Amino acid sequence: MNARHVALTVLALTLPSVVGCGHSEEEWQSKLKEIEGLNSKLGKVHGEKKKCDDDLAKAQDDITGLKTELDVARGKAGDLSKLSADQRTMIERLRKEKEQLDAIKKRFNELKTKLDALTKLGLNVTVRNNQMVIQLPGDVLFASGKTDLQPKGKEMLHQVADVISKDAGLASRHYQVAGHTDSKAYAGPLKDNWGLSLMRAREVLMFLISTKDGGGLDPKKWAATGYGDTDPAVPNDSPENMAKNRRVELVVLPNVEEMLDISKMSK
Repeated sequence: MNARHVALTVLALTLPSVVGCGHSEEEWQSKLKEIEGLNSKLGKVHGEKKKCDDDLAKAQDDITGLKTELDVARGKAGDLSKLSADQRTMIERLRKEKEQLDAIKKRFNELKTKLDALTKLGLNVTVRNNQMVIQLPGDVLFASGKTDLQPKGKEMLHQVADVISKDAGLASRHYQVAGHTDSKAYAGPLKDNWGLSLMRAREVLMFLISTKDGGGLDPKKWAATGYGDTDPAVPNDSPENMAKNRRVELVVLPNVEEMLDISKMSK
């Protein structure tokens, strides 16, 4: 039952007493209008209260939503803080790696500069298979199919040993003497190109470490191997290229910290 019905019921119950008390019809109507006015105001109050309740409910929902967003933002802020710490760690690691790489590159350039003295002797200093290589022309060192060093070959090796022995940095390095042939089949006492290339590498090594009439280099830092015709510098498609493949290489073995792609450093 709403307020208007309550008021009318009250009026109906009290009307007999009002009329009985000598109130006129006009007074009764006036009282009725007054009650209706109060009912109207009461209805407006109820409407305003409902709007306030709705606004409060919406505000509470908004607050709940803002709290959720705040929690999410705090979580993201924590993630960003963690990410920032991770980034700092990564930057520091990259900085150290760059310092190490710069140091290696510096040593590489110093080594290359020292070996430039050999290029003045007409030798080719290059990077092959990620290693610094001094290429010695095989035809200067040996006659065709032979393993005995020629006089010009010995003179060349004396000059190489002189450059290496007079530089503490070069003298401290380890080297491998690698023999190579062209693709022409070998027929002789060494059976094949493998045997020929290996014996030529050995001959060069023995001369470089000989203290009698050779280079006098430290034998502990030298080794020899033969590749036959399996590692050509250029295709064996012309007499000129075949001559380039008949070679002996002095390979400067990298230190552990230099196990990088030094071919990129040389650019």
